[in-house]
Amino acid sequence: QVQLVESGGGLVQAGGSLRLSCAASGRTFSTYNMGWFRQAPGAEREFVAAASRSGDNTYYADSVKGRFTISRDNAKNTVYLQMNSLKPEDAAVYYCNARATAVGSFTYNNAFGSWGQGTQVTVSS
Repeated sequence: QVQLVESGGGLVQAGGSLRLSCAASGRTFSTYNMGWFRQAPGAEREFVAAASRSGDNTYYADSVKGRFTISRDNAKNTVYLQMNSLKPEDAAVYYCNARATAVGSFTYNNAFGSWGQGTQVTVSS
């Protein structure tokens, strides 16, 4: 299994930006589709964004489309989530996820694969 470590969370004002990073261990990073999920208190973990193994194909939840961008650097074993125009409703713990299943599975399954420990994003209004 791949080990994942997220970083980059913090407190930001509404309208601000943050960039999350997720560093993966091992030499097989490029064989995994990568994604980001988030979980707010009392809510289920929800899909945010996903990128295919090459990064050529990306998917987004409607709630973040146009504001968030997922990217990956396979040479650095890292996936990123650039978050712009943040809203209070974006506040959550953000989790990085790696899976060998089809990249489309991120949109309907919130349990497959390997997970990081999460990083907290807080957005003040």
